[in-house]
Amino acid sequence: MIKLSDTIAAIATGMNQGGIGVIRVSGEHAIQVTDSIFVPKKKGKEIRNLDSYTAAYGNIVDNKVKNESLCGKDEDCNNEIQSGYHIIDEVIVLVMKAPHTYTKEDVVEIDCHGGMQVMKQILHLLMKNGARLAEPGEFTKRAFLNGRIDLSQAESVMDLISAKSDLAAKSALSQLKGSLKERIENLREQLIHNIAFIESALDDPEHYSLDGFDEILDKLLTNVEKEICHLIQTAEDGKMMKEGIHTVILGKPNAGKSSVLNVLMGKERAIVTDIAGTTRDTLEEFISINGIPLNIVDTAGIRNAKDVVEKIGVDKSLEAMQEADLILYIVDSSIPLDENDFQIIRKIQEKQVIILQNKSDLKNVVTREEILSHLDKPIIDISAKEKTGFEDFYKLLNDMFFHGSLSYNDEVYITNMRHKEALEQALSSIHLVRQSIADGMPEDFYSIDLMAAYERLGYIIGESVEDDLVNTIFQKFCMGK
Repeated sequence: MIKLSDTIAAIATGMNQGGIGVIRVSGEHAIQVTDSIFVPKKKGKEIRNLDSYTAAYGNIVDNKVKNESLCGKDEDCNNEIQSGYHIIDEVIVLVMKAPHTYTKEDVVEIDCHGGMQVMKQILHLLMKNGARLAEPGEFTKRAFLNGRIDLSQAESVMDLISAKSDLAAKSALSQLKGSLKERIENLREQLIHNIAFIESALDDPEHYSLDGFDEILDKLLTNVEKEICHLIQTAEDGKMMKEGIHTVILGKPNAGKSSVLNVLMGKERAIVTDIAGTTRDTLEEFISINGIPLNIVDTAGIRNAKDVVEKIGVDKSLEAMQEADLILYIVDSSIPLDENDFQIIRKIQEKQVIILQNKSDLKNVVTREEILSHLDKPIIDISAKEKTGFEDFYKLLNDMFFHGSLSYNDEVYITNMRHKEALEQALSSIHLVRQSIADGMPEDFYSIDLMAAYERLGYIIGESVEDDLVNTIFQKFCMGK
């Protein structure tokens, strides 16, 4: 059975070859377990004697191996033997003592060479001497369970690790510092104060009066409601920060879709030829343009295809279009609009669209006015061949999303769907309280829905959350974190 009192160990760096590897140990016996396999180069530097946040240089050894089994008659192996120990690696060990550590437990980090075999040997020795292998996310889980961070901060750790853009990283770091926790705790404090007042007034009406309380509570809940609504409204921007703007490049064959993707990527990612229908499947990439995260999909040219394979590609293009946050509609300005263009135009009328009028380096046959008469969306003249016009596109993109500004400030963004759902449930409970006030219901009715809102907000920071959910959240973490 997994116990919080166990001493745990894991490789904290990536599971691949590298110059340096880090193995993390945490728990009541972390120092004792590591001390049993560490021999310092300098006498008196045993890690059991070190102060917190100090390091020692020495060797990780296996003291279970005897000299005879290693050397036999080979005297050259004495370089690997030190007082009867088999040296596994030369390391630096950092000791951090509770409670001022990531997990609020004693923590030891072993900085060793980054070979996988070396790290596995050290990890195996730790487990032989009393540690067990940590589960995914167990170090952060202990930080949460031991009260160093709340659940929203714990989730932001993984968001920070997996961030794909500067904005996503800044948002995750802000939440890791407690920005969301502070907002939620402030809201919960206002609710619990009024819940306590109602309960006190109902139990002791001689000392606590509810006269005029309805108006006071309604005014307070108006502000709470605005705060929660604002947080919910940030979820769309937060989702885009975290996952990127789901962007689909559409156009008829040979309009220049793949060429546009290559310009945005800054490299030749998609095959480009003069043959119409070269792209027959969707091609997905994540890019960051001036800090704007785009999860971008290049698609097959849309036309009435007779080739079976190309038809499958067209169907995939139409499917991707339905799921897009943004459509980049590529128009070949050197040839007239045709039925393929009109088919696309009919399907994207209700979508967020930027029209990129490509091949501006050639003689234009299609005018901006003609395009806009069929599709009233923002339009930018570009040349994928000459790589011109894209700065105007980037500016327009910035204006369309994130409420017109991508400069990060102290705004708290909701980037987690679990948080958004909890906020929506809390808001629903607040609405019920305000409806009860409007209907002149007794005050004890208020307490029920106020407490429901209080608990749903607590769900975000882990104050009111089931063990199963906690386990599910941390199972998504990487090993050693």
